[in-house]
Amino acid sequence: MVFAAPGEALARAEEVLDSSPPPLHASVAHQVIGIWQRDFGDLRRALEHLRRARELAARAGSAGREADVLATLGVALVHSGRTREGLAAFERGVARVTGHTRARVLFRRAYVWWVLGRHGEALEDVRRAIPVLRQADDVIWTARALTLRATVHLSLGAVERADADFTAAEALWGTTGQEHDKADAVESRGLAAFRSGDVPAALRLLDEAGERYAKLGTPTFMLTIRRCEVLLAAGLAPEALAEADAATAALDGIGGQSTRRAELLLVAARAARTAGFPETATDRAASAVRRFARQRRSWHEAHARLVLIEARVAAGQGSARLVADAAAVAERLASFGAPAAPEASLLAGRIALGLGRTAVAERHLARAARSRRSGPPPARMTGWAAQALRARAAGSTRGVLEACRRGLDVLDDHRMTLGAPELRARATAQGAELAAMAQRASLVAGGARRLLVWSERWRATVLSAPPARPPADPVLLSALTAYREIAARALAARTGGGRPAPALEREQRRLEREIRSRTLHMRGEAPGGGARFEVDRLLRRLGEDVLLVELVVLDGRVHVLLCGRGRVRRFAAGTSAEAEREAEHVQAGLRRLAHPGAEARLPLIEAAGARLQELLLGPAAAHLGSGPVVVVPPGRLHRVPWALLPALRERVLSVSPSATSWLRARGTAPPPGGRRVLVRGPGLAGDGAEVPELAARRGAAGGTGGRAAERDGVVLEGAAARVPEVLRALDGAALAHIAAHGTFRADSPLFSSLRMADGPLIVHDLERLDRSPYRIVLSCCDTGRFASVGADELLGLVTALLPLGTAGVVACGAPVNDAAVVPLMLALHKGLDAGLCLAEALRDARAALPGDATHQATGWAFSAFGAA
Repeated sequence: MVFAAPGEALARAEEVLDSSPPPLHASVAHQVIGIWQRDFGDLRRALEHLRRARELAARAGSAGREADVLATLGVALVHSGRTREGLAAFERGVARVTGHTRARVLFRRAYVWWVLGRHGEALEDVRRAIPVLRQADDVIWTARALTLRATVHLSLGAVERADADFTAAEALWGTTGQEHDKADAVESRGLAAFRSGDVPAALRLLDEAGERYAKLGTPTFMLTIRRCEVLLAAGLAPEALAEADAATAALDGIGGQSTRRAELLLVAARAARTAGFPETATDRAASAVRRFARQRRSWHEAHARLVLIEARVAAGQGSARLVADAAAVAERLASFGAPAAPEASLLAGRIALGLGRTAVAERHLARAARSRRSGPPPARMTGWAAQALRARAAGSTRGVLEACRRGLDVLDDHRMTLGAPELRARATAQGAELAAMAQRASLVAGGARRLLVWSERWRATVLSAPPARPPADPVLLSALTAYREIAARALAARTGGGRPAPALEREQRRLEREIRSRTLHMRGEAPGGGARFEVDRLLRRLGEDVLLVELVVLDGRVHVLLCGRGRVRRFAAGTSAEAEREAEHVQAGLRRLAHPGAEARLPLIEAAGARLQELLLGPAAAHLGSGPVVVVPPGRLHRVPWALLPALRERVLSVSPSATSWLRARGTAPPPGGRRVLVRGPGLAGDGAEVPELAARRGAAGGTGGRAAERDGVVLEGAAARVPEVLRALDGAALAHIAAHGTFRADSPLFSSLRMADGPLIVHDLERLDRSPYRIVLSCCDTGRFASVGADELLGLVTALLPLGTAGVVACGAPVNDAAVVPLMLALHKGLDAGLCLAEALRDARAALPGDATHQATGWAFSAFGAA
């Protein structure tokens, strides 16, 4: 019962002890309490009850009862870090019994061998146990043994064997009422999905297991460890670190298992190292190494040592000693059959290359490169990275590019199995090193075309293929509706009384977690992310008039690729660090100019624009001619107000996340009918004053309840501007203009929102459109801001729209003066009505503004994205 209904089992065992039972029954009751405390409570109390259970079993004269308790005690001792005592308890237990009871003892010893990382011994014990358990028709223990064997197979990388055992165990669990064991089986299937490279399925199964555990009221420390591993693979390292640290604190609070604490420290170290916190990673990994060593868990200790060395290298350390340490860890992991062995060999090779020891590096890299042909995507990526480094050390540009291409192909296929745009974006970080190596090789070879190809190869890849559609999930839809209502109430509480409502904000955060969790479960389409980028195709579409300026940051230096008029030219500009600092200063200046009284800062902002031009365009600025320009900046420079740069200020200018994205937008056909949508949200300081005038200009007929029908579209304002109605109107529109409060969420960019009458319209809502508007104008602050994630990806409102059928967006990347926005928007629409594209209309609208500082700053803050 303790694994079917843990709380009830604990209560029943305590009732038995209250009734002055005979020694045999009291032994069972103490053992149940010991199991409950061992797995869900205080390990010290568990040991007290289990020792008492053993004494009572000996007093009852039952060898079988005593052996069974010794097995439970052995597991608890190992989990408390007392490995020698735990194994001794198993030796006594195995020696005291035969047959069915001995098989149960062997199963639990196999579990301990797995905890200790001694997989050969674990497989041997479970191999001896399973036939006996089956012969005794012991369904529950047979299912447990099959689940354990599958888990051991996973640790050794034998995914197919594991899958067969999990399938057999699941069939057996279906015939029982063992709810905790069933939850454990779901968790194990999640681990199997992860090992086979299916991250969305892994997250879905682990979340399902968590829901099952929650109903039983049992802690889930092992589940947290596994979930953190999946989050790391998905590129969500900061979340993994936060979850691991929170679980560690909770474990310490209940006096839980020492073995679990060490495992949590290890996964926290991995997360900290990946998130870019080398000091935290070093601290966690060193602590994990010490604990695993005391617990005699050599398999885990070797993995912790690998993370410790990685953290030291990330902190800038490098020495012959570290090469030797990494090589020793690689040997140790290989002796265990651990899939992480190639990572350690790659690390040793990297360090050796950094020290100029090419012969030593070649030996280790060649070993790591063996993994490039088989195994899950991370293992093959490791192998191709090693092969690329080998080629670079040998001076083979062709070899570097081939290895990088093959490695990124592996990651491409893996990325396309991910349905959630956030996961796709973050997954690209795993290919950043390969892309950078290929760019460096291209730069050395001197070919601007080749550098362009490799810059496009791993830039804004999330936008290069249509996104997976969110499932018709009633739970997700319900959560989105509830989130909207709670967020609206929380905002009303803040703005009405000026005080936050903690309960509402907690519920809002909970709903955000639920929505995000369910969207991460989405699977992507079949491998293959669309046609490859072709330079000649780009040049044909640009023609003789349009120039595309792609900025590439390599080793901190900005390189300008000027594409157009049949060729690609490269120019060297300034450093990206200086450009980023200057862009932040400009953003601060634009914020000041949005308010009256800051006119004296206008010359300073214009001078900063000239400095930005020198840093970002350098000598390329003199070669732009007078035609339209498309700027393709890297993610870290997305906040630059490009219209402020003198060479770009008075021309037709658009911005695109990548040349591939621009080509896709250029090839998007407008929908038939030309339907227009005007939306005015609540609470605007300027009251969205351009919307009524635009509606009147187009001859809107009268409506009721804030809804008016245009001749060829719809106007939604006041109470009618509700999210469901707005989404219905936006779907498939030719042009949409939304005047609504924009909120950018740097902490969670897909919860960036537009404020509607019934609450926020978030990016997750937009993803449900069959086709987003062909053109869309977002006239309020912060709608054009992005979060830079992964290798060179952007997440935000604009980038959510571009893959869904939107070919052009006008949005704002800074706070602006609401009153000054109105003439800009009216002039913009005048140009659109005259048949201009968004970039042309925005250029003319800026030129028509008054010359004062506030209006000029407003014009610079808006950008045209895409190609419509």
